[in-house]
Amino acid sequence: MKYALYTGCTAKESTPELLKSTLAVAKELGIEIEILNEASCCGASHLQDFDEFLSLVLNARNICLAEKRGLKLVTLCNTCQLMLENTKQKLDSDEELKAKVNEKLKEVGYTYTGSSKVQHFLYAILEDVGLEEISKHVKKPLNSKVAPFYGCHIIRPSKTHDGANLNENPYKPNAIESLIKVLMGEAVEYESKIKCCGFHVDLQNTPVSEKLTANALIDASEHGAEMMVTPCPLCHLNLDVKQKAAAKHVNKEFNMPVLHLPQMIGLAFGIDAKDLGLNHHVTPVEV
Repeated sequence: MKYALYTGCTAKESTPELLKSTLAVAKELGIEIEILNEASCCGASHLQDFDEFLSLVLNARNICLAEKRGLKLVTLCNTCQLMLENTKQKLDSDEELKAKVNEKLKEVGYTYTGSSKVQHFLYAILEDVGLEEISKHVKKPLNSKVAPFYGCHIIRPSKTHDGANLNENPYKPNAIESLIKVLMGEAVEYESKIKCCGFHVDLQNTPVSEKLTANALIDASEHGAEMMVTPCPLCHLNLDVKQKAAAKHVNKEFNMPVLHLPQMIGLAFGIDAKDLGLNHHVTPVEV
């Protein structure tokens, strides 16, 4: 099994522990990873506000890199997943638009065909590896109450993802919970798990962003969570890095460990904390 890995910007720069832990978990599961080093930024859900066509061309090119290799394109970021899958859906359903995009892509030697599936690492391993096989690699059960935090873009809008997230119910997702269960942890059920972390709001209104972050941390904590886990590095930045800033808005102190999805899997697999990059966290993770 081999994936073309689209890292996006954040997993390489702001959260290098995400890329590190993803590669460690992939190795444990026997997945070969080819990083698309020549890929560009996805536009982070903002580029299309200025030039939608440019956004489509850039992301079509990113998908072409996986098509050229004949591989599934796997993402690590919810927003990257949304941007890439949105591009794929639009081009696959509109031949005229696809032709216009390909006319531009030909200038740099590419042609988009739609042959590669675009899927987040979470759903890729559930589809291609499966829970039963994943359970066989557990060496150190989680034995913790874990609050899954999906955020917005990995599950909504559901029409955009069109099966890439295994037809997950955007209002009652269960993918992360199913992983927590096979990793022998207890999934915490709480309302904020599908709400916005505030990351993109921060560009316009930092206080509101920090309040959204605080709401998620309070909700998880009040429902007994000992740690949180998210499949999105942008959510992780808000939930981990901004805990102190968020706390000021609600007169509370937070000390909630927040794991990247592959870090949680890696801990249960018995992978060393250094290999999972736990030293990069602002809020300490006790293992």
